[in-house]
Amino acid sequence: MLLGLMRKHAQSWLIKFMIAMIVVVFVLYFGYSFNSDEGIKVAEVNGESISRAEYELAKNNMLERYREEYKSIWSDDIARMLDVKNRALEALVEQKIVSQEAKKLGLSVTENEIRNEILKEDYFFSDGIFDENRYRALLTGAHTTPEAFEKSIAKSLLQQKLIQFLTTFLVPGEQEILDYYKYANEKVKLGFVKFSPDDFKDTVEKDRDAVNTYFEENKEAYRAPEKIKIAYLRISPSSYADDIKPTEDQLKKYYEDNKDLFLQENQVKASHILFKVAPDASPEDEKKIEEKAKSILEKAKKGEDFAELAKKYSEDTSSVNGGDVGYFSRKSGYVKPFVDAAFNLKKGEISDLVKSEYGYHIIKVDDIKDEQVKSFYEVKSQIMSTMKSEGAIEKAADKAQDLIAQMPYDVDLKEYASLSEALYNTTGFFSKDKPASVVRGDRKLLDSLFSLDKNDVTDLVELNNDYFIIQVVDKNDSYLPTLDEVYPSVESDYVDSIALKKAKAEADNYLKALKEGAKWEDLAKEKARVIDSTDFFTRNGSPGKIGSVPGIQEAAFKLNADNLYPEKTFENSSAAFVIKWEEYQDMDKAKYEEDKEKYTESLLLRKQQETWVDWIEKMKAKADIEMDKSRL
Repeated sequence: MLLGLMRKHAQSWLIKFMIAMIVVVFVLYFGYSFNSDEGIKVAEVNGESISRAEYELAKNNMLERYREEYKSIWSDDIARMLDVKNRALEALVEQKIVSQEAKKLGLSVTENEIRNEILKEDYFFSDGIFDENRYRALLTGAHTTPEAFEKSIAKSLLQQKLIQFLTTFLVPGEQEILDYYKYANEKVKLGFVKFSPDDFKDTVEKDRDAVNTYFEENKEAYRAPEKIKIAYLRISPSSYADDIKPTEDQLKKYYEDNKDLFLQENQVKASHILFKVAPDASPEDEKKIEEKAKSILEKAKKGEDFAELAKKYSEDTSSVNGGDVGYFSRKSGYVKPFVDAAFNLKKGEISDLVKSEYGYHIIKVDDIKDEQVKSFYEVKSQIMSTMKSEGAIEKAADKAQDLIAQMPYDVDLKEYASLSEALYNTTGFFSKDKPASVVRGDRKLLDSLFSLDKNDVTDLVELNNDYFIIQVVDKNDSYLPTLDEVYPSVESDYVDSIALKKAKAEADNYLKALKEGAKWEDLAKEKARVIDSTDFFTRNGSPGKIGSVPGIQEAAFKLNADNLYPEKTFENSSAAFVIKWEEYQDMDKAKYEEDKEKYTESLLLRKQQETWVDWIEKMKAKADIEMDKSRL
């Protein structure tokens, strides 16, 4: 094992590896392979066995990961939903293939490589010396052993070498990078005519037989969802805030112990004059704006009143205050060119023209504050608020833990609340899609609650800074309603669907006329249709006023000046559309040079991921894999 080697060389190693990352990613994804030929066999990959013991260990580690992620809302139903049993086995099969293929290529991992990978952070060191007891304790806390931990690292390093081998020659070429950038950043602008179903609703006959047929064809859309009703105890820190009363000495001690929290960075107080440049301004227009800015800069440099110049010429909202934007630090959120320029000026100095995404700035620094620690009396009220908040949270957490610890097994939460003086409340019935406000926005919690049986109680749940104990007090199963139960809704949907079909048919006829030679403007006038245009948009962008319409981006980028119209019309749930190519906007070549490195890295990563996934799938397809899932 490596422990002896570690002790010998510990003082000279730099430790940068994060144990949590290794345990979560390496162990949980790749599993373990030791003792793979012992015990009951659950799978075989090219003649090599995966034992039941090995599988159980991998599965349990995966479960441990998910328990940590889902915390108090974890349940067996969620484990089944995540399909942990099969995912653990699939991960072991892939790990076995990686090991076999690496061996064929002569790839291996040495003890020194494992050691160097482990010792890259100071988790295992005490006072600069490797601490074996700490090493073992940390691994025990992560539910593993040094042997298993080192084997998992070896597997990960082996995979890294295999990825490097497979992707060594995947360096994107210049043209490939350019094409990748162009594909992502070229833009198109469309004209369009919208055909709204609202224009056709009055022509739809509301025939009950037709509505019934529509209902039978779409019955699942009207399925009443499963609903639950919950009761809950809420333990809120806000209830204890008034009980927390720090003394003057406690406030001062907090200040002394946390002075770094009250460090005020360098700040400058500045004024500016802004000359806006529109994003789509032509070079000629921008040149005119720049010349105007230079003329005002000359006036400011000659000593004319800066505030008056700002009031007269600045196009920023700060102009009413003479351009004053107040004090700010480097992390203020102002655009970088503005901040950099301001911090390079001395008090009273005026900058040259500064170009930002907004246009041209003339900046004057009015005052400078050096870095300093705020005094106790400046931050006293802040400390008071922090200590009251932290104390209230601690008190609420203690109360919540006491309630959980003392709660009987078969509890009636309402009765328990009256005995414990906890705040009790209930909801009406709600579904996953329309949850009660108290649990809205927490999908994992909702999944957990809907997996509980009636009268089941959660463990302690932390939600929106409060603590909750939740009981499912009633459940209504999902069911298919009769037509009479939902007739108004079905009839409305039927009318919408027929109206949309009529709108689509009208749009199809409109497009046909255009393709047969009708002029865009003339046809719109003849049919009393309104022509509109989108803004420029990329393949991944939205065509603005049209909204989300399946397939429209792909079609738009196949059009050009010689091919104005697509082969079909487009529709979403709200309308049908006939589109026409209007204008193409090429990528910004100057921006390409700025972004080239970022896009090169993105393309390389994408190619590596695609190559790796492709390779794994091919190896799995070629491998002789036998699984006995009856033993899982």
